[in-house]
Amino acid sequence: MTEKPEFDRPMLEALVCPETRAQLTYDAEAQELVSKAAHLAYPIRNGIPVMLESEARTLSADEKLG
Repeated sequence: MTEKPEFDRPMLEALVCPETRAQLTYDAEAQELVSKAAHLAYPIRNGIPVMLESEARTLSADEKLG
């Protein structure tokens, strides 16, 4: 099994959702930055967050509630 690159936590504090400017939460298991405000999850690829709405995944109804 390949190991996922570790995300730089200080960078997380500097990043905000490009759509809403809201704070993001880091999902280490999914390697995503989650914007509850925009209902989007931005992927982290090779340790680099991809902060494009076109690349983001829409959160499921369960994820929106949780």
